[in-house]
This record gives sequence, C-alpha cells and structure tokens, in this order.
Amino acid sequence: MPDMRAALNTDNAVYKTLLESTRAIPWKIDWASKTFAYIGPQIEPLLGWSPESWVSVDDWVQRMHPDDREQVVNFCVSQSQAGVDHEADYRALTKDNGYVWIRDVVHVVRRDDGEVDCLIGFMFDISERKQTEEKLLSLQKELEALSFKDGLTGIANRRKFDAALDTEWASAQRTGLPLALIMLDIDFFKQYNDCYGHILGDECLTRVAQTLQHAAGRPRDIVARFGGEEFVILLPEADEAAALQVAEHCQRLIAGLGIAHEKPGGKPALTVSIGLGSVTPLQGMSARAFIEAVDRLLYRAKQQGRDRIECAQLAVAGRADPAWSAASPRQPG
Repeated sequence: MPDMRAALNTDNAVYKTLLESTRAIPWKIDWASKTFAYIGPQIEPLLGWSPESWVSVDDWVQRMHPDDREQVVNFCVSQSQAGVDHEADYRALTKDNGYVWIRDVVHVVRRDDGEVDCLIGFMFDISERKQTEEKLLSLQKELEALSFKDGLTGIANRRKFDAALDTEWASAQRTGLPLALIMLDIDFFKQYNDCYGHILGDECLTRVAQTLQHAAGRPRDIVARFGGEEFVILLPEADEAAALQVAEHCQRLIAGLGIAHEKPGGKPALTVSIGLGSVTPLQGMSARAFIEAVDRLLYRAKQQGRDRIECAQLAVAGRADPAWSAASPRQPG
C-alpha cells in the first residue's frame, strides 16, 4: 500500500507540473460551496492577482469587466446548473486596472447521482486573437464603406442609394409616411467637359456633389451620385412641399458656386435641372416605377429649357401593375 500511495503522489505531482507548465490556466470550483479548490499559478503573471486571492466565484465575478459581467455570469451559471459543458469569452480585469481577453472552457463534473459535483476548466489568454479580430472587423467596415462611396466625389454611390431606397420604401409602406426623391442633372455637362477638359470636369462634379451634401442635412437623407453628371437626394418622411424647399436650396447653393460655364442660350455659369416627386407608397407599389416617374420629371425640366424644377405629387393607378401618373408639374416661383 505505501508503494501505491507513493506512486499516486508521484503521478499527481507529474500532472500538476504539466498543468502549471502550460500557458493555459487550470482551475477547479467546488459546486456546493462555490469556492475555488484550485487555480494555477499562471493567473498571477497574467492578471496580477495571486492564486490565494481567488477564494470564491464572487472573486471571479468581480474581476470581470462590468460590460461583460451580467451576460457571461448568467450564461455560465445556467449552463453549469444544467450540467452542460460550455465556454465563454470575456474581459478579465487586471490588478492594475487593465483587462485581458479570456476564453474560459468549462467542464461540468457530475456525481453518481447525476448532481453537479464541481467545475473544472482552463482559462486561455485570447487578447492577441481578439485584437486581430477587431482589426479584421475594422477593415471589413472600411471596405464596406468604400463599396458604398463614389470614388470620384466621395458621396454615396448608386449601390448605397439602391440599398437606402429599399429600406426607406419598406419603412414608408409600414408607417404611411411620405417619401420624396430629387433627381438633378448638370446642364450641358458634355459641353463643359469639351470646353474645360475632363480634369476640371471631375472637379466640377466633386464640388456639386459636396454642395448637395450640405443641402440635405437630416441623418437619414441620402445624397448620391446616380451616374455620370446626375445626382439623387432621397428624403424620408418628406412631402412635396418639404422636398421643394430642399431642391430650391440646392439650386441656390450651386448658383452660389459661380462655376463658369459658357453654354448656348443661358447663364454664363453652371446650372442644374431638377425633377422632384413625392409619394406615400402602398403595398404593391414599385420603387423602380417611382424612380422612373421622377426621371420623367427631370427630363421634362430639361425639355422646358433647363435650370428649372419640375415637381409633382405622384399617384398610382393600379396595385398589381403600378402605372405611375404625375399631376401637372408646376414651376416654383
């Protein structure tokens, strides 16, 4: 028997040495008393707290970042009570008021009668992994932002506009509130490029885009480059009168830029033509048909001499196959 005890003691010493030589931090909690039966000495170099200071689960809870505490504790307690092995990621507070990202892997040990006897597990320092994940997430957000941005002007691109229109169209259908769209086209822009060159043409587009950005100031308003020298402004919860104020403001701001543009039969400065429509969309109505209706108003503004606004409250003739009609457009005073 003494030889067997010696062998067991030797084995235990070997296992302890192995556990304490790894970077993972082993621990054991007695379930009945909720106290630590053991925690590896690696905990002190990592967090600054000595192994002797880990007395009960309260120490574990209090040494967790407040923003993680409730969710992680509730999850771990419920899983442990159910006898389910689990793992949790959280920020463990260090003694010097910093924190380290930890992954706790927990195994629930049951007695012969099925009741929970103890919890044993390992803590892993995953700070480096979390930093890498955060960098990747940041890069992903940057790439997503770039994918929604027009490369030349810096405002939203057509893809962003299409996504915003889908969202706001559905919202307007739910709420019964109006949605307005302004479409703007720079007058005689081909002649501008021919006269001043493409470099100045690009500068012109950028100046107009940034000016329009200032004209629509609400958080949900979207100003986007629709294509070429055409821009759109999407105005959620705006009726025809409110959208007309924005359109007129755009006209004044662009006129205020004073961009020289010698063109046939008009002002010797850059101007824009504008089509504007407002609608309260019903189920079955088409957002694409709405864009086409406003585009027709823009075309009418260009037909009628340019440097003007054509606007209308748009209505739908039928639900199954929407056929949009515009009231007689009016010229603002």
